[in-house]
Amino acid sequence: MYSLHQLWMKTYLQMKRLVSARATPLGLSPGQPKILEFLGEYGEHEQKDIAKYCEIEPATVGTILLRMENAGLVLRRNRPNNRRSLYVSLTPKGMEMAETMQGIFTDAEREITAKLTEEERETLHRLLSKCLQDEEGSCE
Repeated sequence: MYSLHQLWMKTYLQMKRLVSARATPLGLSPGQPKILEFLGEYGEHEQKDIAKYCEIEPATVGTILLRMENAGLVLRRNRPNNRRSLYVSLTPKGMEMAETMQGIFTDAEREITAKLTEEERETLHRLLSKCLQDEEGSCE
């Protein structure tokens, strides 16, 4: 029987493989799908907010965003009242890709939880959310 950390790791890797298999043919590299998801859900944000939410190092986010900008998925710009921070938003092409990715995430979740009842899915969601409430990432 697997320990809890092994189950978390294996489930994460299973989700990552499913999403990657569907995102790679779209021309997306690792990190790009979750950035698209974040910007699609929350709109324009500072680069540092994207890094924090997506749990990616700020320097890595900069590299990923440069590739996304070159692909026409995002726009990075300064605001007149804040020249030090870069704000990132989706282009129309990026919005389409974010919607596509949302469908891919939903399908992957459905696939991974196919053996669960709706009540079990809701319980799983509630328990995982509860685990993440502590900033250290541990369950209470």
